[in-house]
Amino acid sequence: MDGRFRGFDLTTTDNGVATITFNEPERLNGSTQATKRDLTELLQLFQMDDAVRVVVITGSGRAFCAGDDMTGRPREYGDDVQQLVPDLPRGHADPMSTYEALKTMSQAVNVAVRALDKPTIAAINGLAIQTGLTLALACDFKIASRDARLGSATLRFGLLPDEGGHALVVQHIGLAAALDFFLRKRIVSAEEALELGLINEVVEPDELMPRALELADELAAGPQIAMRMLKRSLYNAADSTIAQAFDDIAARTAVTDHHPDAREGVTAFRDKRPPKFS
Repeated sequence: MDGRFRGFDLTTTDNGVATITFNEPERLNGSTQATKRDLTELLQLFQMDDAVRVVVITGSGRAFCAGDDMTGRPREYGDDVQQLVPDLPRGHADPMSTYEALKTMSQAVNVAVRALDKPTIAAINGLAIQTGLTLALACDFKIASRDARLGSATLRFGLLPDEGGHALVVQHIGLAAALDFFLRKRIVSAEEALELGLINEVVEPDELMPRALELADELAAGPQIAMRMLKRSLYNAADSTIAQAFDDIAARTAVTDHHPDAREGVTAFRDKRPPKFS
């Protein structure tokens, strides 16, 4: 599956770490319909591929992803570029087609990231603006280079964070801080983003990918079924009542307690050795 796709490269390792790298630095990795469609499909493939355990998303050059490509210039992809799905009508010609395009393409990427049961890591190497910010926040872990800058700034164009970033920012930093962040059109440094609670960690630029891959390797070595169950339960708990959250974790524990990984974890603890999870 490794190779070049429309707007990004994919590499995988033997231990199940898949790294997606946006590969159009001259355009600040501006997102297009083609990139969103192929990325959404790839994430859905990852969900069904047992060989993939962790997904890392990063960018090349000065940007992680500086938002939607607003140049309007068409892409010309070479013969070595794979197209996973056909193009769709662009939409945005009227209110209804705008709604449909947002749900089907712009928002679908972030829904696919959140729907993936496997851990995801955003390695934010530079600018993460608008759709780039939302994609990063949809990931489970956010590690930023000290050079990174994050923001929405859609109001600078009289536009809304229509790809869903408003909801993710509220989840991360709360309503009061989100109002300040969006209405004042703030673009913050990595250190400010860490202080706000938008990201988990800040590292030096040359340490970004080694740190992201170190975390990915740690997660890839963990008990996969239990981790995926727990990830989903945590997200469900964020949107549920206490009673619903308790019931959800009980149902999932009924599965994980009887999985071979649970027996291996207990045995390894008793034998004072590292566990070997399936």
